[in-house]
Amino acid sequence: MHLWSEAELGIAIHAPPLTAFTSSTTSVFLGLKALGAAKGIGQLKPENVEVHFIVASCENMISGDGMRPGDIITASNGTTIEVLNTDAEGRLTLADALVFAENLGDVDYIVDLATLTGAIIISLGSEVAGMWSSSDELSDMLMNASGSTGEKMWRMPLVEEYKEMLKGSISDLKNIGGREAGSITAALFLQEFVKSTPWAHIDIAGTAYPGKLGKASGYGVRTLYKMVSDLSEKAK
Repeated sequence: MHLWSEAELGIAIHAPPLTAFTSSTTSVFLGLKALGAAKGIGQLKPENVEVHFIVASCENMISGDGMRPGDIITASNGTTIEVLNTDAEGRLTLADALVFAENLGDVDYIVDLATLTGAIIISLGSEVAGMWSSSDELSDMLMNASGSTGEKMWRMPLVEEYKEMLKGSISDLKNIGGREAGSITAALFLQEFVKSTPWAHIDIAGTAYPGKLGKASGYGVRTLYKMVSDLSEKAK
C-alpha cells in the first residue's frame, strides 16, 4: 500500500480574487504529517502489510525558470497540462507522485493527503476533511478509521460530468476547472493520473491548520495509523 503526501514552498503568481492562503507553513506541516504517520506505522511494525510513504516536495519560488500562466507542461505519464493558475501548482507535483506510486508495481491501494484547495474549506470548514475515492472498499476503510480516531471526514463525489471543465483546447488537461466545484475538479484532475489502482484523495486544507488552534493539528496521522493497523489485523 502506498500512502503519500506532498509539501510545497514558495510564492505563486496569480490573478484576483485571492484566497486566504498567506503562508507556506501549512504545506510544510502537511509533508511532516506524512513523516509522522511513517514514524508511527514504523513503530507499529504491521505484519503482512508493506507501506511506502512518498513526500513529493518541491521549491516553487518565483524565478526566470518559474511557470507562467499559459505555459503547457508535460507530466511524467505524457499528459499535457495547460497552466491557467500558477497557484494550483501542488496538484502538478501530486500528479507525478501518483504516477510514480502506481509504477512501483503490485500496489494494492494509493492514498494521498494534500492541502489542495480553498474550496474544501468553504465546503466543509476546518473540522472535516473531504475524501474522494475510486473504490468503495478503500473509502469504507478510511471512513471506519476516521470514525475510530475522531478525525472527521466526509466522502465527496467524483462527478463525471465535471471532467469537461478540465479538458484543454490546446492540451489534454487544464490545471484548474474554474470557480465552480473547485475541490471536486481538483480531485478529478488527480484521478487522471491513476490508471487502475484503488485510490483515495483526502483534501485537508481546512483541517491541517485550523485557525482556532493556531498550530498544525496533525490531522491524518491517526487515521492512516488506524487504517494500516486494521489491514494488518485483517491479514493475520
